[in-house]
Amino acid sequence: MFFHIVLERNMQLHPRHFGRNLREHLVSKLMKDVEGTCSGRHGFVVAITGVDSIGKGLIRDGTGFVTFPVKYQCVVFRPFKGEILEAVVTMVNKMGFFAEAGPVQIFVSNHLIPDDMEFQSGDMPNYTTSDGSVKIQKDSEVRLKIIGTRVDATEIFCIGTIKDDFLGVINDPTAV
Repeated sequence: MFFHIVLERNMQLHPRHFGRNLREHLVSKLMKDVEGTCSGRHGFVVAITGVDSIGKGLIRDGTGFVTFPVKYQCVVFRPFKGEILEAVVTMVNKMGFFAEAGPVQIFVSNHLIPDDMEFQSGDMPNYTTSDGSVKIQKDSEVRLKIIGTRVDATEIFCIGTIKDDFLGVINDPTAV
């Protein structure tokens, strides 16, 4: 799920960036340092939408760097247990498959895939129904439900299932 939140960060800036473009340098450094990162507490920072305030700088002894407290607004993505997501399959093996929904990697075990789907090995491993009408392979789009999350300091891992009503393959890349 996406959230729009306010966060704070202390930014260090080299003295060569001081001058009339100080604010622009701080904002561009903030975007470069923060966008695309993950914190276990808030989730993945997708984009910075605005800078609310930049506090007074504090000069660091011996280095000349200045630390500015910056308060900014950003969009974050954090998956929750029970959430339904659409994802793209990245890898298929006999244990299940991995899919990505934005920055989150989700593992779906073969126990959480419908019983009528069987693993087919070969040059393009996949899970196929007995009649061959539905196939899950690399680059397939699937709708899945998150049944568990594990949050580390810099990463979020998810376990999903497609063994429920209205879940499964949305788009098969081979069916043109």
